[in-house]
Amino acid sequence: MFKMFKRVKTIMSSELNALLDKAEDPVKMLDQFMRDMAEDIREVETAVAKQMANEKMLYKKYTDAEKLVEKREAQAVKALEAGNEDLARRALEDKKLHDSQAQTLKESWERAKADAADLKAKLQDMKNEYQEMDLKRDSLKARAEAAKTKTKINRSMSAIGSDASKQGFERMEEKVLRYEAEAETSEDLRSENRSLDDEFEALETKSDVDLELEELKKKLGK
Repeated sequence: MFKMFKRVKTIMSSELNALLDKAEDPVKMLDQFMRDMAEDIREVETAVAKQMANEKMLYKKYTDAEKLVEKREAQAVKALEAGNEDLARRALEDKKLHDSQAQTLKESWERAKADAADLKAKLQDMKNEYQEMDLKRDSLKARAEAAKTKTKINRSMSAIGSDASKQGFERMEEKVLRYEAEAETSEDLRSENRSLDDEFEALETKSDVDLELEELKKKLGK
């Protein structure tokens, strides 16, 4: 399991760029890597817990066997003091049996203890590496988002400065100028199309000043 975890870490650290080039969404890929690593950690935690439980069980069996050895030796002494040599011999035979079992259990316990310590050390290494990759993931996600934004801005700027955009802008400007020219032309045509009656009516219409001027002329006899 730890080798699998190391393989995932290697992919993230040494081959990440190549994978991200092929991925549709680098952020999702990074999150998936972290989920895989977290799952590996949970599996190793389960294995460590089982190994620690096995170590404790073996240690208890070993200490129980040691206590029984001490008990049989004390019983043998007690039997001899009571003058019962046969009972003392049987106690020593059982002591020998349990002493052999105690030595076997001790060896098993020591191996289990070493394995548990090794697994705990590897689990800690995995957690440290996970934290390191988590920080790197955050940095890469920020870089990916910045790159996306920059690409979007560059594309927008490129579109604004492209020949097609300029031509479109100039076409719209020309259209506005044409609208303005058409408006001025329609105004001129309206002025030219005034009827003769309108013009004569304008001539015949006298202002208040003209009427007052005629009255003054009459008074002066002119």
